[in-house]
Amino acid sequence: MSNEILVPLKDLHVSPFNMRAEKKVPSLKRMAEISASILPTVREKGVQTPLIVRRNNSGLEILAGRRRFYAATVVASETDVPVTLRCDLRENITDAEALEISAIENAGREDPDEITNYETFNALIHLGRTPAEIAKTFGKEVKEVLQCLAIANLMPPIRELYRESHIEVATLRLLTMATKTQQRDWLKLYGQREAPYGSRLKNWLFGGSAVAAKFALFDAAPFKEQIVDNLFGDEGYFSDAKLFWTHQDQAIAARRDAYLAAKWAEVVILDRGAQFQVYDYVKAPKKDGGRVYIEPTHTGEVRFHEGYLGRREVEKAIKQAEKAKAAKKGAKGEDEAPSRSPITSAMQNYLDLHRHAAVRLAVLARPKDAIKLLIAHAVASSGNWSVHRDSQSTRSDDLRKSIAASPAQAAFEAEAKKVFALLAPAFKEAGARANGRGNTQVSGLATHRPEVTFAVFERLLKLKDAEVARVAAFVMAETLAAGSDVTDAFGAFAKLETRKHWSPDPLFFELIRDRQTANTMLAGAADKKTADRMVTAKLKEQKATLLDAAAKNAAWCPAWMAFAPASAAKH
Repeated sequence: MSNEILVPLKDLHVSPFNMRAEKKVPSLKRMAEISASILPTVREKGVQTPLIVRRNNSGLEILAGRRRFYAATVVASETDVPVTLRCDLRENITDAEALEISAIENAGREDPDEITNYETFNALIHLGRTPAEIAKTFGKEVKEVLQCLAIANLMPPIRELYRESHIEVATLRLLTMATKTQQRDWLKLYGQREAPYGSRLKNWLFGGSAVAAKFALFDAAPFKEQIVDNLFGDEGYFSDAKLFWTHQDQAIAARRDAYLAAKWAEVVILDRGAQFQVYDYVKAPKKDGGRVYIEPTHTGEVRFHEGYLGRREVEKAIKQAEKAKAAKKGAKGEDEAPSRSPITSAMQNYLDLHRHAAVRLAVLARPKDAIKLLIAHAVASSGNWSVHRDSQSTRSDDLRKSIAASPAQAAFEAEAKKVFALLAPAFKEAGARANGRGNTQVSGLATHRPEVTFAVFERLLKLKDAEVARVAAFVMAETLAAGSDVTDAFGAFAKLETRKHWSPDPLFFELIRDRQTANTMLAGAADKKTADRMVTAKLKEQKATLLDAAAKNAAWCPAWMAFAPASAAKH
């Protein structure tokens, strides 16, 4: 209900529910500045449009007409003449209705700045209005109201930065997804001139990589609490990128398995963030060996490229076919370039020495077979058979320490002391014959010392057959060439279980350089589900998980260390 009345200027004051109300009464000078655009008209013709007011304990408060009131106050101070103003008195209205009246009236006369508008909507919420009710009152969509409320809930210093044009609207909107702690941290960075903006701000808010929920290959519905809504766009973002990628990787692995089940020759999962440059590939159907390439992006989106082969490998295959054709006509062809192995030279050195250490124990455990192998070496002059002790050669101090710490190495050295003890009299006798000092130092039984040969033979004649066999086995084990085919063959023949004599140490994991290799090993050390959860994770993360899984699985042995070794692709 409303009615028009005349009210003395002194009985009026600006309502706190006027959307433009100040916290304290401004000075006359400030009043003049606020009402400058209408002050000349008020001086000449007075206030023509009634103010909207309501009663309170201090008289009448102005809900709409603040600038007109200030202009009239300035004019009154200049003329020293009592002033009365026409007012539209509204009876029995609530605080929320008062604020709505102020907002509607002001919007019709002079658009308030955005932040003032947002703050008005926020005040209405606190006065009991719902977003739907506010939207209906002001002719807006509910989403628009929610956007305003999100901005109004930003910390006041951030709103002020936008009000004063120090930050753009895009930054303001992104910050609506920030927690209060993040807002405080961002303000601190802003003060240090290090605040992130744009895509950097988005990544900063979401732990280094903003992943959009819309890109989830899995059902995101159960993760509603972990998704931060973006009221200014269609997508929300996962607050925990690691959680997103755990489930996204499982979904990617399931797609990979489905492709393989559909008889695609190979499925290649690119590193997260690596681009599939289509000009580096040529289309190739499944029947011609075409692969599927899966391209996971840092934003969470995953692209699937079906039926491609690398352009270079296709060109190489064409050239090789041409050379083969030419070779049939008498032309000299070139050998095919070997495919790149995931086993680096450093890793191969590691595998050779650790497998060699284990096989030597197997030789010691089978003296009859060792004698046969020894004879075979003598006949064929193969490997180290000149005879040489294997040097266990490596340039790596880390690998030297790894071998020294190996259980197999320790067991072999213990046996060496016992065998040396059997032959010690021979060495002593040989030394006496050679130089009269009664001692000859040797580092192994394969000595190349002529003065030792007959002395050792005499000593062997005095030993029991079992002791001779023990010495023969040791000689064979000591001269076995690391990394040789014989080492592999004897390990397979003896059905050697490497894990009984070797434990995966940090150096082994450090030498893994291929992400797919690490993921495949992880499936064996832990389980396929764990590996699938990390199918696009960085190599460093996969190796850390693999190291932990291997420590918990005492039976796990990578195929690279097994006898007979599986193909490198199976790890």
